[in-house]
Amino acid sequence: MVSASDTTRGSTATTQVVPGRRLAYTMLDASTELDRVVDAVSTYVADSEGEVPSIVVDDIVPVVTDRGVAAARSFVTGLRGLSGVDDVVVGCSYRPEVAADVRSLFDPTGDVGSVDHPVAGALDRLHRDDPTTFGYVRRHWAEAREGVERCTRNYPQSRQVHAALSDPETTPRTLGATLSGLVRLGVLDTWGETVGSTRYDLTAYDRDRMWVVGAVLAASADETDPDGGPGTVGDD
Repeated sequence: MVSASDTTRGSTATTQVVPGRRLAYTMLDASTELDRVVDAVSTYVADSEGEVPSIVVDDIVPVVTDRGVAAARSFVTGLRGLSGVDDVVVGCSYRPEVAADVRSLFDPTGDVGSVDHPVAGALDRLHRDDPTTFGYVRRHWAEAREGVERCTRNYPQSRQVHAALSDPETTPRTLGATLSGLVRLGVLDTWGETVGSTRYDLTAYDRDRMWVVGAVLAASADETDPDGGPGTVGDD
């Protein structure tokens, strides 16, 4: 275990080893350069005696807030670059004040393995109450996000959001079903004064909530869907 905090002062690392070498606890000053933290971790990896350890970062947010996104990215890259490591798991307390930085640091489609967030409950309710719409959201959320973020209109119809996509898998209809699900999840809103086809209020688009929705869905992508889910939803 390596801890860099205000508990320790000065540049010298202090290490305590539990009998049997099943646990070693190294304490570093909070101002310690991140390269030294990586070096301390690498020492344990080198002494793992034939085992292939996993590295767990309890919470990357203090690094993001104190050192910046670039330093946090470099730190994680350094840990992942250590030889003889099975996996690197990075914990993250996703809070509004750091949400934009976390979004830039981690891609929900490939970097997220587990999410504990109230959005998961909203997705469960959508799954239970409207499994068809849930299926569209689970299959097409990334394309819907791309369309919304590329669309230049404030109150577009689904076909206008669809037109902003370069190589869509969706049709305007299936994208519209996905957008309606995102409305129910609180990611965006509809324009109340619409007549005819639904218009979506992109001024209410919540990038942070969209990231969490995508992260929850990506993390659960390998789980069995008892209601069929996106695999049974057509794109006619």
